Amino acid sequence: MRLEGKTAIVTGAASGIGKAIAVRYAREGANVVVTDLNEEGAQNTAAAIAAAGGNAIAVRANVADRADVDRLFDETVKAYGTLDVLVNNAGIMDNFAPVGDVTDELWDRIIAVNTTAVMRTSRKAVELFLPKESGSIINVASIGGLNGGRAGAAYTASKFAVIGLTLNTAFMYALKGIRCNAIAPGAVETNIGASMGQPDAFGYSRMQLTLPANPRAGKPEEIAGLAVFLASDEAGYVNGAVIPVDGGWTTA
Repeated sequence: MRLEGKTAIVTGAASGIGKAIAVRYAREGANVVVTDLNEEGAQNTAAAIAAAGGNAIAVRANVADRADVDRLFDETVKAYGTLDVLVNNAGIMDNFAPVGDVTDELWDRIIAVNTTAVMRTSRKAVELFLPKESGSIINVASIGGLNGGRAGAAYTASKFAVIGLTLNTAFMYALKGIRCNAIAPGAVETNIGASMGQPDAFGYSRMQLTLPANPRAGKPEEIAGLAVFLASDEAGYVNGAVIPVDGGWTTA
């Protein structure tokens, strides 16, 4: 098993990509901390892992709340004594609003969940990684952080920021045994659309121009396989990588 003996936190793990990663990590031998704002969903994921013979706990946490983030890490250390892998998967979608239409409320909400939360969880993880000079951070970004035509201004800016944070973290701690990489999914079959709200008509019409180049939507399990590799010792020389997983959408 590729992750045997490792402890991992997976945010946004009640469903979608986060759930698929949590389940795969447990199957590969990791102790998994399943965390999500949706407590029932997190409990269901942890229960599914346990039913399959894996080891997991569920912790309800709003990653945009600093106190919740602190508690999440405290409970992880209490349960498993350490942390080896952090997967920053939790995220929400905007409504495709361009900068001329985006509201302060929407901007602040998207940045808080998609970007500030990633900084805070990474900061907590680094505190645990530095003494042992070992650890892996995996940020689930988006191809929306590689170009301008996949979402609105807020989501696009949030994911560009996550990629920048990934690269900076990888560089800063490269001599400390800490790796930081990003997965940039394309369209994936998840429920992220539920966080969208009413689409901005102009922004949505502009985004439609990019859709014909998308070969298909991916499945969460197709992202999870890469997340296993990046968390494993096999990826010991992989640091600062931003890897699109989009069926080739970004090649067009």
